[in-house]
Amino acid sequence: MGLIKAVTGAVGGMLADQWKDFYTVPAGLPSTAALFAAVPQGTNAGRGSNTSGSSNIITNGSKIVVPEGYGLLLFQDGKITGFVAEPGGYEWRSDDINSKSIFAGDGIVSPLIMQSWERFKFGGQPGSQQAAFFVSLKELPDNRFGTQSEIYWDDGFLNTQVGAVTRGSYTLKIVDPILFVKNFVPASYLQPGKVFDFTDLDNAAASQLFNEVVGSLAPAFSMYTNDPSKGNRITKIQQDSVGFAKSLSDAVENAYQWKSDRGLAIVKTAIVSIEYDANTRELLKTVQRADALSGARGNSNLQASVAQGIQSAGENGGTAGLMGIGMATGMMGVGGLQQPTAPAAPAADDPVAKLKKAKEMLDLGLITQDDYDALKAKALGL
Repeated sequence: MGLIKAVTGAVGGMLADQWKDFYTVPAGLPSTAALFAAVPQGTNAGRGSNTSGSSNIITNGSKIVVPEGYGLLLFQDGKITGFVAEPGGYEWRSDDINSKSIFAGDGIVSPLIMQSWERFKFGGQPGSQQAAFFVSLKELPDNRFGTQSEIYWDDGFLNTQVGAVTRGSYTLKIVDPILFVKNFVPASYLQPGKVFDFTDLDNAAASQLFNEVVGSLAPAFSMYTNDPSKGNRITKIQQDSVGFAKSLSDAVENAYQWKSDRGLAIVKTAIVSIEYDANTRELLKTVQRADALSGARGNSNLQASVAQGIQSAGENGGTAGLMGIGMATGMMGVGGLQQPTAPAAPAADDPVAKLKKAKEMLDLGLITQDDYDALKAKALGL
């Protein structure tokens, strides 16, 4: 009772000679089509030999071609009676003891489908007619998301709550067609000529998915930026389509059970833009500045700033300005900026202390010999 595998592998040219009349995927489908009725191909101007029947109703002995990337679902009175995920040619036989109801294929589809089949399979002898529908097993692109106002999440990189307006798109995959059709697809789409498309604006079920994705963005951002394996870096999100997709898929699954109840999963994401709010932009600037001033790069930047300050002090304040800069650099420990020291400041009227500090500045190259001689003469009252 069910399907007999007749041809495997390349089925195109071979069936053009062997099968004059068969059912397969309709031509001209958009890349985002998820579920649609099988259509006859063959001798009768593309309609097949059954001129009086419905386009997706197959009778005993009908041939069906399942292309790569698609699964075949058979229905009887609204109930799923067969499923195929292996590409090839099949023949429907209700009276053959060798026929089967399910061909699960390889990869992730196999264990998921087998589990669902055992859960939902129906007993009894099916009638003579079966309705045939194809379901896409490919990644379905161009599923877009976006927020009209800021979403907020706890960010591990900035160590505070941040907010942003974001938009992008994701690819969706039907990982369990039986769950998908049984628990999610409206009955109105299980009709000849109807196409279930996730990007269709008039598809209320697809609109529900959009709302659930938007509602999951905040926890998805939080999960990603608080994952140590991602480096806790908010800036990596736009470069990591697979990593963020997993966070988004996990957030959707936690909140709405897409995979376990509907057989759906988010595979990849493409974030077009993230527009942070004013507070977050200011935080990012501060953190980026701190990153730039850390470590060896920070020492170089600080030494350059000290040198610039010395030059400005020399131009504007003469030796007095240089003296002040010298004490500042002495406190910071030029040449060892990573471990600043804070020696006690010498008394302002102690000439020995002044000369000692001036000599240190001369040795460090912060003042010239002429500057030192001038300071020495002033300190000794010469």
